[in-house]
Amino acid sequence: MAESWATLGIDLHLEPTGSLGLRRGLTDALRDAVRTGRLAPGTRLPSSRTLAADLGIARNTVADAYADLVAEGWLTARQGSGTRVATGLPSPAGAAVPAAGRAPRRRAADRPTHNLVPGTPDLSAFPRTEWLKAARRALTHAPTDALGYGDPRGRPELRTALAGYLARSRGVRADPENILVCAGFAQGLKILAAVLRSRGVRTVAVESYGLFVHWDLLAAARLATRPLPYDDLATDTRAIPDAGAVLLTPAHQFPMGTALHPDRRAAAVDWARRTGGLVLEDDYDGEFRYDRQPVGALQGLAPDHVVHLGTASKSLAPGLRLGWMVLPPSLVDACAAAKGHSDTCGVLDQLTLAEFLTSGAYDRHVRAARLRYRRRRDTLVAAVAARAPEVRVTGIAAGLHAVLRLPPGTEQSVLQAAAWQGLALHGLTTYRHEHAVTTPLDALVVGYGTPPDHAWTAALEALCRVLP
Repeated sequence: MAESWATLGIDLHLEPTGSLGLRRGLTDALRDAVRTGRLAPGTRLPSSRTLAADLGIARNTVADAYADLVAEGWLTARQGSGTRVATGLPSPAGAAVPAAGRAPRRRAADRPTHNLVPGTPDLSAFPRTEWLKAARRALTHAPTDALGYGDPRGRPELRTALAGYLARSRGVRADPENILVCAGFAQGLKILAAVLRSRGVRTVAVESYGLFVHWDLLAAARLATRPLPYDDLATDTRAIPDAGAVLLTPAHQFPMGTALHPDRRAAAVDWARRTGGLVLEDDYDGEFRYDRQPVGALQGLAPDHVVHLGTASKSLAPGLRLGWMVLPPSLVDACAAAKGHSDTCGVLDQLTLAEFLTSGAYDRHVRAARLRYRRRRDTLVAAVAARAPEVRVTGIAAGLHAVLRLPPGTEQSVLQAAAWQGLALHGLTTYRHEHAVTTPLDALVVGYGTPPDHAWTAALEALCRVLP
C-alpha cells in the first residue's frame, strides 16, 4: 500500500517562494525560519524524503537546500541524528545591528562563537614565561622604597627604559623626566583633558573616524569635539578649526588604517607652533608594520607642541593597564598633579615592563608577533579575493585590523548575517563621528589579530560566508 503523506514523520510548515527556482526558494524559507526563531537551535528537521513528499517537490531539491545551509552554518548534519538547526546561533533578540556610533555591549551569555572585533591582540600569545622571568628579576632587584607611593609620574626604571626604547624605535625625543606612566591611553587622555580644560581650552579637533570612547572622555571634561575632513591622504590637517588641541593617530589611523601624509604631518605641526595649540599623538599600532618603512613619531618634529601617547595594550595585553605619555616640559607638573598619588599604576608591573624592555624580551616578542599577524593578514587578503571579489581590502600596511570596503548599501545586511553566524564584527559606521563631514562608506573593520591561533581559520571562514 502506498505510504500516506500523513504518516511520513516530522511536520514542518514552509512556503518556498521567489523567482529564482525551488532550491533557492526553499533555502531562503528555511534560513528565514531559523533567523526568526521559528526553528529553535537543536530542532530536528524532516528527512529530505519526508519534506520533499510534504512539499510535492523532488527529493534532490531538498537535499541540496539542506547541504547549502549546512555549508553556511545554519544547519548541522550527522550520520544517525539527522539534520538539525545549528546550536550557538544568536537569539532573534540578540541579532540587532548596533546603532551608528556605538559598539554593541554583550552579556556573558551572548558571547560570540567567532570574534573579529578590532582593538585587541591575540591574548593567548601573551609571553607568560618571559614575563614571569622578568617579574622575578625585577622583584629581586627592586629597592625597598619602590613599594611605597612614589612619584606619580611612575617608576624611574620604567621611564628610563621607555625613553631609550621610544627614541630607538619610534624616533621620539624623550627625557625620562618628561614621561608620565598611566593606566592605558584612556587615563592619559582623561588627564590631558582635565589639564586642557583648566587652561581654557574648550574644543578639541578629532578625526572623522575614531573611537567614541575617546570622544566621550573629552566630552566628560566638558570639551567639544570637532571632526576634521578625511580623504585619500588621510585626515586633513590643513585647516584645523578654532580649537586648543587636536587628537590624531598619524602612524596608523584607526580605523581606516592609513598613515598621515607627510604634508598633513607638517601642517599639524605648523598649526601647533603658530597657534600654541597641542597635538595629542595616539601611537596606535605603532609597533606593527608590514609593507612599509617605519613611520616616525610626530613628536620628534615638535617635542614642545606634541604629546606622544603609547600603551602596551596591543603589543602585550590591555589587561596590564600600562601606558605612557611623553609630555612637553611645560605640561609635566600639571599632568602629574592631575593624575595624583591615588591613581598610580602598579609598581611591580612597571618594574617588570622596564626589565622586559631593557632585556630585549620586548623586541623579540614584537618581532615574533609581527610575523604571525602578517601571515594572518595575508591569509585574510587571499581569502577575500577568492571568495568575495567585489570586496576591497584596505588599510593593511600595518596594524592588527583591515578595512573591507563593501558594495554600497550592504554594511547593515552583512552585520545582520554576521550576528546570526555568531560572528562578532564591527561596521565602519560604528567609528564615524556624528558630525563627520566625509561621505559615509559601507565597510567592515576586521580585527584579524583578535582570535587565538586555533580559532583563526574558523573565524575567517565565518567572515567569508557573510560577505556579499
